[in-house]
Amino acid sequence: MALKKLRPLTPGQRFKLVSDNADITTNTPEKSLLVPVKKSGGRDNTGKMTMRYIGGGHKQQYRIIDFKRDKAGIPATVKTIEYDPNRTARIALVVYADGEKRYIVAPTGLKVGAKIMSGREATPEIGNAMYLSDIPLGTTIHNIELRPGQGAIMARSAGSSAQLSARDGKYAVVKMPSGETRMILVTCMATIGSVSNADHNLEISGKAGRTRWQGRRPRTRPVAMNPVDHPMGGGEGRASGGHPRSRKGLPSKGYKTRYPKKASNKYIIERRKK
Repeated sequence: MALKKLRPLTPGQRFKLVSDNADITTNTPEKSLLVPVKKSGGRDNTGKMTMRYIGGGHKQQYRIIDFKRDKAGIPATVKTIEYDPNRTARIALVVYADGEKRYIVAPTGLKVGAKIMSGREATPEIGNAMYLSDIPLGTTIHNIELRPGQGAIMARSAGSSAQLSARDGKYAVVKMPSGETRMILVTCMATIGSVSNADHNLEISGKAGRTRWQGRRPRTRPVAMNPVDHPMGGGEGRASGGHPRSRKGLPSKGYKTRYPKKASNKYIIERRKK
């Protein structure tokens, strides 16, 4: 995947840097794997705004993604690589030998026509889902489970990947994208390779309107608010607002909010880098 810089024919195109979408093979999603998405506009069931700066946006449909990869031992063929408005990565439509169609998060290098498989019979090739007990040490992985059968919950966003470092008894040692090293049961599954669309973080929208299409409304700076609205509001002139903190007064920029007695702390070998 590469980025595309446009000629500045309009002010919105002057700094625009977007994906060239060369890896996308179709614009038509699989109808049987679509479900409607109802936009909340940041309101709860009583109509009260509970999340600020949400609203509008283009109409979207959710693509049902197979994060469990529980169809073991049955080969599947990649039919298309598609854009998904609900995530930063590309998705791939795969058709299994028995005719079933599913969407998976597309790893980098997965091409149309490639064969993939999951389970004990799979080999460590791009797109194959395997148990951590079967993956060779040093392999780059993504879509990692934390609990067996739960489905992938880690390393799912564009360009992210983890590395299988070691195995010790019933645990595997995995270095996460954040730099954290932690232990995960070897009976959990992961997919070989790194997630596609790695240049996503380099994209520049070029104009505020493109952010509005994504359902994000303009965000007010806390320093520009009044003291009644935010702890950083108020002051004469251009007051900096003191220490950065949330609307509820919790410090940000490095303040740890993780519960110190959390049960899963014992599985973390090394904390993520600051």
